[in-house]
Amino acid sequence: MRANRARWPIATMARLLRVSSSGYYAWLEREPSKQACCDAQLLSRIRTLHASSRGTYGAPRIHIQLGREGVHVGRKRIARLMRVAGLCGASRRPWKTTTRQRVGARRAPDLVQRHFSADAANVLWVADATYIPTGEGFLYLAVVLDVFSRRIVGWAMSAHLYTELMLRALDMALAQRRPERVIHHSDQGCQYTSIAFGRRCREAGVQPSMGTAGDCYDNAMCESFFGTLEAELLNREHFSTHEQARQRIFWFLEAWYNTRRLHSSLDYRSPLEFEDAHTKETSVPPCGLPTAGRRRGRDRRPAARPWTTRDSTLNGG
Repeated sequence: MRANRARWPIATMARLLRVSSSGYYAWLEREPSKQACCDAQLLSRIRTLHASSRGTYGAPRIHIQLGREGVHVGRKRIARLMRVAGLCGASRRPWKTTTRQRVGARRAPDLVQRHFSADAANVLWVADATYIPTGEGFLYLAVVLDVFSRRIVGWAMSAHLYTELMLRALDMALAQRRPERVIHHSDQGCQYTSIAFGRRCREAGVQPSMGTAGDCYDNAMCESFFGTLEAELLNREHFSTHEQARQRIFWFLEAWYNTRRLHSSLDYRSPLEFEDAHTKETSVPPCGLPTAGRRRGRDRRPAARPWTTRDSTLNGG
């Protein structure tokens, strides 16, 4: 009625809608309810969180973030307010397979068997490469992801898809993490089955592992990361040059994905936060000397101290 009051009389609209004119005028002068005021304040904070995530967070992650800030509300209420305000998170579409297997290549055994889990960092890495469309042609991105924390520990970008690109990503991961006998799992792409890549793995003590050819489920965790990259960055921005794409991908990896983005598989924590919490839990110093290490009997005295304190020259020896 308020939207059409310039075209139709209020009395006519009230009669057709079977409401009273006095009720309409009372509604105009009525103050917003307490629930409406709370919803307005909550929606303002939701808009801020949604904007700070560059429009990628949906109701679940915003619900977790609000809980960390001490705002305890229902997830369905957040979803309702976001729906009314026209806010939504990032969604994914099917990813195109680009793996090319080298004819006659000797692949490494599959040491993972689709069990993408690790009890500590630098136990299992997964690696893959993808392409980023730009105005200057494709820019290729190779990554190495730590299964334990979902952290991107090595990455490299180039205008080509040669083995050198994968070697640079692996070298970055090795320089940052310095692992011991880590498993490096990838697909059967010709870059990973090359002689140069296998030689570098042997030199660094890395155990190569490969899934079957053309099966995305054998490298599902890395494919999941690429789906996140596409949904939260590539589908939302257009890159005119390679340099522009490099800068945005660098920001996404180092300033957002590794350090701030909430991962549902990590109990809605960022990879950096998850690793820090695990380090604190495993580095708690023991309280006192354990029983097995305590000295008993004569061994309780220092080694330089004689067993008897009596001088052998006194009282006749």
